Amino acid sequence: MDYYLLSQLINGVIFGLIYALIALGLTIVFSIMRVVNFSHGEFYMLGGYTLYALTSGAVTFFSIPLSMPTIIGLPIAMIAVAIFAIVVERGMLRPIYTVRMDRPEEYAIILTFGLSLFLQYGALTAVGPYEMTPGAFWEGSKHILGDLYLAGDRLFATGVSALLIAITIYFIYGTWTGRALMATAQNRVGSTVVGINTVRMNMIAMALAGLLAGAAGAAMAPIFLVYPDVGQIPVIKAFVIIVLGGMGSIPGAVVAAIILGIVESLGSVYISVAYRDVFAFLVLIGVLLFRPHGLFGQKERRA
Repeated sequence: MDYYLLSQLINGVIFGLIYALIALGLTIVFSIMRVVNFSHGEFYMLGGYTLYALTSGAVTFFSIPLSMPTIIGLPIAMIAVAIFAIVVERGMLRPIYTVRMDRPEEYAIILTFGLSLFLQYGALTAVGPYEMTPGAFWEGSKHILGDLYLAGDRLFATGVSALLIAITIYFIYGTWTGRALMATAQNRVGSTVVGINTVRMNMIAMALAGLLAGAAGAAMAPIFLVYPDVGQIPVIKAFVIIVLGGMGSIPGAVVAAIILGIVESLGSVYISVAYRDVFAFLVLIGVLLFRPHGLFGQKERRA
């Protein structure tokens, strides 16, 4: 058995699941609010910084250093970023949608782009450009099969990502609130008529996006470290993924993310690691040429 090839395929799936976690939040927000959230990468960054603050001992609370286990810091980081996302929705985005104005989606895009810059430069001012490393979730390398070993932190991140993706899919398709989100995405006016609080759906969508992005940022922090613009590349790839999978398609986002992760992993080994971040855009160009509505998207019907 070619364990080297197998290890690259597994690495591709690992990164694909992390990408899916980030892309799911973007997809949900776009489906519900029709907003491309340019600050989503900073939600990812905040997840990593929150985990570092809770577990490193570098931050004190009433003169007591915070040094909790990373496994406890992870859910706290997720909840903290979700709360921040709710504040963003209520304080910045909700006024745009509750006040009658033309093209609210365009104003929302400008606001999220400004928020992205504010958070990046805020982090740069507060902690500097230095790379920070939280403690490991699962130390050492773990034996998988034969001569195949994988880092414990990567296996942990994979498990967390797979679990959260499964819970999110169940929440969307198997609960009343999830079905209300889907109804709002399909027909906002009709959803209001049947009694769904679409403003509340906006808040739930943003909270869910913050939760997932925060989880991804915290889970990957021990692997790729934390710094002010750590979320830029992942969120760009998440934008690529939602186009590949089909705008607004949750299953499409998951499948496209895994495909992208595998393409990147194999391309880095058999072509060049220098082009790792280029492969996403090559795949995007191919899909736009041959299937412009994405893998799971629907063609628009013209009258």
